[in-house]
This record gives sequence, structure tokens and C-alpha cells, in this order.
Amino acid sequence: MLLSTFQTPIGTLNLIADEHVVLAANLSSVKALKESLSQEDSVREITSVKKIPVITDLLTDYFDGDIAALSAIHVRQSGGHFSQEAWKAMKKIRPGKVISYAELAVRAGSSAAIRAAGSACAKNAIVLVVPCHRIVKTGGSLGNYAYGLDKKEWLLRHEGAL
Repeated sequence: MLLSTFQTPIGTLNLIADEHVVLAANLSSVKALKESLSQEDSVREITSVKKIPVITDLLTDYFDGDIAALSAIHVRQSGGHFSQEAWKAMKKIRPGKVISYAELAVRAGSSAAIRAAGSACAKNAIVLVVPCHRIVKTGGSLGNYAYGLDKKEWLLRHEGAL
């Protein structure tokens, strides 16, 4: 597995990948990044590298204006069935678009699971690439974001959603 840090306009993005699959990404710390790995992956050897092939280039493309570049990045993270469905649904939201937590619940298979949809956003261990920043409250207010609403707002402006 490979570990890399990537400087972005919203802070340092920490990444762990297994070849061309992102396993974890955050804007906080490498320690928290490693703690977010699945039990199986947490015991594997991690090598620090300057760039992760393909993934770093796609992230550079995204921040350089190709807002669709993130959709080409493959991901894998552990979580329950509903969270997995919510993360798949998030990956399908086109850049520049937002949906509500209620709509995310519907797309993940349970219209009544609005709180669970919010929880899936909060538990998302692959920030940016699994675009939980594209989920907003019904009515359009931004809602929450683990790394601060200023970063969520920046990302949505960058993608043309605001």
C-alpha cells in the first residue's frame, strides 16, 4: 500500500491506496488516516511515496479544473450495507450537482434512513473522492462537513454547484 500527501487549495490531502484503489483520504492527519483503514488493511505494510501513480494525476486534474476527474478514481472502504450503498450513490452524483440527505437515503435504498445517510457521510473515510461534500440539507443549506463548512463551500464553488 502507498501513502502520500497532496497539497490542495483546501489543505493537505492525505491518501492511502492499494495500487490504483484509494482506501482512505482525509484532510486531517496521517494518524487518523491509518485508523480509518479496514482491519485487514490496517496490518499491511505502508510505503510513503511522493506521488501515487494515476491517483495523484487525477487529483491534480480535478484541482486544475477538470471536475470530472474524481469519477475515474476507484475506491474501497469498509462499512455496513447501507453505508456502502450510500457511498456508491455519492460516487454517482455528477460534479457540479448536489443532492439532499433525504435523496441520498432514497438512492441508497431506504427513504426513511435520512439520519443513516448523514451518518454515512460522517463515516466516509475517502473524503473528496467519495464526494460527501455534494450532500446538502433539504432546502439547499450546506449542512455539515467534517473538515469545516468553508472547505465544503470551496469544493462546491470549484465544481460550479454554488
